[in-house]
Amino acid sequence: MLDGKTILLGVTGGIAAYKAAVLCSKLVQKGAQVHVIMTESAARFITPLTLQTLSRNPVHTDTFNEEDPAVVAHINLADRADLVLIAPATANSLAKLAAGLADDMLSTTLLATTAPIIAAPAMNVHMYEHPATVANMETLGRRGVRFIDPGTGQLACGYVAKGRLAEPEEIVQAVELYLASRSMLLGKEVVVTAGGTVERFDPVRYLTNDSSGKMGFAIAEAARDLGAQVTLIAARTTAPTPGGVELVQVESAQQMLDAVLSRADSADVVVKAAAVADYRPIIRHETKLKKTGDTLIIEMEKTTDILAELGRRKNGQFLVGFAAETDRLEEHAMDKLQRKNCDLIVANDVTMEGAGFNVDTNAVSIFDRDGLVEALPVLGKRETADRLMRLVADRLAGSAKAGVKL
Repeated sequence: MLDGKTILLGVTGGIAAYKAAVLCSKLVQKGAQVHVIMTESAARFITPLTLQTLSRNPVHTDTFNEEDPAVVAHINLADRADLVLIAPATANSLAKLAAGLADDMLSTTLLATTAPIIAAPAMNVHMYEHPATVANMETLGRRGVRFIDPGTGQLACGYVAKGRLAEPEEIVQAVELYLASRSMLLGKEVVVTAGGTVERFDPVRYLTNDSSGKMGFAIAEAARDLGAQVTLIAARTTAPTPGGVELVQVESAQQMLDAVLSRADSADVVVKAAAVADYRPIIRHETKLKKTGDTLIIEMEKTTDILAELGRRKNGQFLVGFAAETDRLEEHAMDKLQRKNCDLIVANDVTMEGAGFNVDTNAVSIFDRDGLVEALPVLGKRETADRLMRLVADRLAGSAKAGVKL
């Protein structure tokens, strides 16, 4: 998986920087093209010459040391990287990355790259567990940065605790597994819906729901990172739009239906995570309704059930639905899966703390036609999305091997 890959290795200033030499050597032995960026502090623990010799490439330490006038070095490195690996990643480097600081060669390059980033933290246990470090890692995790957990053992400060850099062999294996996962949905077209639809009854008022779009956006990012070509159909959302996907902006349930159906036939996977209105006003007034009495009656009509329509028209697509429930979770989820001809249903109890709308976490249970497949605890929505899309990829691969048309 590393043969011919360009790995950008960031080495920051901790005593574990000495392990970067072995790590660099092992990456090169696996066939990777390794380009090393060292912070000024890292260069006090291990010399750039060591890593230059092992990587067979110049080591970058200074933003202003532009050796090739044809390119801007940090942009060139950022663009060429298939993956950025920070090992060791100190508390300071994680804080700078979380804050978006760019005051040296490594942090500037990290801010410029669109490549996936993996960080292997190494620090004193109290620094690792400090609320600021925990918050920074949570922030970075929501942005898609992956972490290789530090090990427990003798630390340089004398403590025996968690915080030592993972061994080079473990880091290389984690990098290989990550890069392998990025081809799990390679060549597949995935359509994801997200957000809450808006049903207007006059130009300034509408009916909607509490969906933020965060779960759907996380699923789109996860599918993208597994190699899929992703179309994200989004209604009203409060989350930042993910990059690297085709965004189709819609407002109403009807607009979402039209957008989904026009793309479903060519899709391999459709994940309907949007919260779509079940009803809409029959009359949409062209001008603002004036207050004329103590009550207002708005007559509603049922919208087309998008998931049911997708299930009815399904012709080989792998269909994933969502069920936000408040009681009898499994019963309602299984009923919905059967009625709407889904392959998987992802159900959550929105009354549970950490699993409702407008939060960064979720706790879901995934069902197929045989019942519960997996119950995930409260996790970040991105991690939940990763677990879901890996399951989808495994199901697709298993069906392809068995010659099954979904």
